[in-house]
Amino acid sequence: MEALTGLEHEILLFIQEYIRADWLEGFMKAVTFLGNGGWFFIVLGILLAAHPKTRTCGFLLLAALAVDAVVLNLGLKNIVQRVRPYDQFPDLILIIERQADFSFPSGHSGCAFAAAGVLLLAPPKGRRAFGRGMLALAVVIGFSRLYVGVHFPTDVLAGAAVGFLSALLVVFLYRRQERAKKAGDTQTE
Repeated sequence: MEALTGLEHEILLFIQEYIRADWLEGFMKAVTFLGNGGWFFIVLGILLAAHPKTRTCGFLLLAALAVDAVVLNLGLKNIVQRVRPYDQFPDLILIIERQADFSFPSGHSGCAFAAAGVLLLAPPKGRRAFGRGMLALAVVIGFSRLYVGVHFPTDVLAGAAVGFLSALLVVFLYRRQERAKKAGDTQTE
């Protein structure tokens, strides 16, 4: 584990020394802000749920966010209790405020990939490109967490995995329920 943490430290130092730039800082802060508390994805889910043609997708997105939050924020963060990289390595420079919770896994990445997963697996009709766009945003949000210095790479990867698996679970259960409902409707005819 120490070797992995050392490698992650080197990756964060590389980002800090060779990728950070004044012209990029505002953009990365804005992108990372989208994941704060999941607000952007919650609003997106509500907006989708409010429109009849996208209602199912909106509810699935909100359900995936709920599963992700329970597993990630209430479960894994408190079980693993990994300290933030800036608390472990004083040579890492933080460019946003200190975070109040534990580092592993990344909640921002979890929310972003839960939303992207739903929009990829069960997009609203005629809006398949929306899922690909959300996936691109999720990747940028995950990278932003490294860029601003608040997560280790494995935190981001684990958050992305939990988020996508949350979406996969929710979509799977929904489709299973829909199949059972159709089978029940067929039997009653």
